[in-house]
Amino acid sequence: MNILETKGLYHDFSGLQVLFGVNLEVREGERHAIIGPNGAGKTTLFNVITGTYEPSRGDVYFKGQKITGFKPHQLARIGMGRSFQITSTFQKLTTFQNIRMGILSKRGIRFNLFQRVDKMSGITRETDAVLDRINLTGERDFPASLLSYGKHRSLEVSLAMSTDPDLVLLDEPTAGMSKDETHNAVQLIRRLTEGKTMIIVEHDMDVVFSLADRITVLHHGEILAVGPPNEIKDNQEVKDAYLGDLVVEV
Repeated sequence: MNILETKGLYHDFSGLQVLFGVNLEVREGERHAIIGPNGAGKTTLFNVITGTYEPSRGDVYFKGQKITGFKPHQLARIGMGRSFQITSTFQKLTTFQNIRMGILSKRGIRFNLFQRVDKMSGITRETDAVLDRINLTGERDFPASLLSYGKHRSLEVSLAMSTDPDLVLLDEPTAGMSKDETHNAVQLIRRLTEGKTMIIVEHDMDVVFSLADRITVLHHGEILAVGPPNEIKDNQEVKDAYLGDLVVEV
């Protein structure tokens, strides 16, 4: 069963066409990667799916429901989470407060003058459990702005997952990381997305081939190939367009 589908998706910027009739299918429970050269339309596709852009033509379906034109906050309410290529945590809040915001959102709890979230012991325990799971207990009371780059990215991925989405979209989650940070991030993503559906855009092919169940290759705004990692790695059209003679360490 497909949890997400795009049908005949087009998008342009002031007449410059970026997406050309993209028909994407993501199965429930799979980790699905979208790859392709710079300018292929990957982030634009993400932005259309998650409501940042509205397509010029075509539709997006999530859990069988047409969601074309939905705004990001509406999509979050029905089970879609997203991280961004540029870090987007709450910089002035602590690590604890960042994760707590996601958990409060998941439970439909809003801040108000008559409700002290600091006294909600259940929320506190759940937040601390998440921090322990993502190895950020030691940075519990650090402002997000003081975290190292790798830990900051881990916090962002965890924040996207803290609302317990049915589908999470991760845009370049390991961008700018060292080899060790990337390894830790891959392990974290694997743990957090266990039993979930994930779509990831990522340039690091080691990350893609170690995480993805299926891969969609975008080229010039069109789908060039779809298949499991081994099939994509051996696809000559994909090699010519993007991978070349890449040797992937899995």
